[in-house]
Amino acid sequence: MTEDYDAVVYDLDGTLVRLDVDWQAVEREVGAILREAGVDPDDHDTWGLLTAAEDAGVGDDVHGLIADHELDGAETGPLLATADELPLDVPVGVCSLNAEVACRRALDRHDLSEWVAVVAGRDSVPARKPDPRALEWVADKLGVDVENVLFVGDSASDEETAERAGADFRWV
Repeated sequence: MTEDYDAVVYDLDGTLVRLDVDWQAVEREVGAILREAGVDPDDHDTWGLLTAAEDAGVGDDVHGLIADHELDGAETGPLLATADELPLDVPVGVCSLNAEVACRRALDRHDLSEWVAVVAGRDSVPARKPDPRALEWVADKLGVDVENVLFVGDSASDEETAERAGADFRWV
């Protein structure tokens, strides 16, 4: 797999591990914060809720709430089969929509940290997937051109991120 690439970057949740997060509960709690801020949460998906919260000036509160759920989920979530690919003979990174601290906790819990050189969560760079800047940032920190990266993920957002960055993509 790695002979054609200078680095491999993985999404985290649903790719290397599964964070044990009740996303419906997260959406309800975020919805309550948004309603207090005068925003109708019913028009948004999970990540749209975070953007709406940022626009309403309650982004830090919502980010913290989501991160708390992700941290808890990192403690109990299972390792997935894709993690069996590690270690690789090229540098490895993680580019995730989850909070960086939750990514690191999940990697630590499953003894994957030693094989992952760079971690970018939604709070690590000023742009979230599918904006390509997060993946480009990881590639830069790994010391490789993003065009020579394989991005491995489990969502259309991951695929779009790779496409927009000029990286190859593989579904899990």
